[in-house]
Amino acid sequence: MTRPDAFASLHLTGKRAVVTGAGRGIGRAVAELLAARGATVVLLARSEPQLREVASMIEGGGGTATIIPVDVNDDGALQAAFDAIGPADILVNSAGTNRPKPLLDITIDDLDVMIGLNLRAVFRATQLFVGHAVQSGKGGVIVNISSQMGHVGAPGRSVYCATKHGVEGLTKALAVELAPRGIRVVSVAPTFIETAMTRPFLQDPDASGELLAKVPLGRFGTVEEVAEAVAFVCSPAAGLITGSSVLTDGGWVAQ
Repeated sequence: MTRPDAFASLHLTGKRAVVTGAGRGIGRAVAELLAARGATVVLLARSEPQLREVASMIEGGGGTATIIPVDVNDDGALQAAFDAIGPADILVNSAGTNRPKPLLDITIDDLDVMIGLNLRAVFRATQLFVGHAVQSGKGGVIVNISSQMGHVGAPGRSVYCATKHGVEGLTKALAVELAPRGIRVVSVAPTFIETAMTRPFLQDPDASGELLAKVPLGRFGTVEEVAEAVAFVCSPAAGLITGSSVLTDGGWVAQ
């Protein structure tokens, strides 16, 4: 018989979580699930209307959310945001982007945008979060939303793969460095995920057929499935997990 407290280690009651890219897609799903599991969430993204919508959904479900509209590429604004937040227990770096192009078509702007958002902003948000965590002595959890492309290569995705491999390397290095401070660092690496932005492409049989054939489970993922992996990694149940990449990829990387 299951004890009433059997799943208590999955709960996040009393925890404070900061989620970047929380206005839509994976970041939104993560923020909503962490709040449903009991965490107080701080939502970061550029779009204030999107953040207000997410906060309203969370509060309508009985959760607690605070919004901070910020461009995570604006270092001064990002530092001000984390100074306003102060110590927190969880950081989820979910903000990211992709501009798939053949190598010779990639512009300097493409390069700067993807490196800036996918890697530099992850580094800076982590650095700011850790600064407060060290001062408080509370420890914490950092989850970086990576990608299966952080483990493999693919044509047309040279910069994206480079940034996500960078996130995986950062995750490993910081897991080792921050372990003595009680801070765990983990990546969650999804396959292609259906979002409002990707759905038209992923539901086009001609465009998606080749990609789908590479997923052994035979389907793309959902934001809810990624959020479940993140929520588990953030929970006390995952207390021994650090420096790892949790692949939510349907088996892509196993081939």
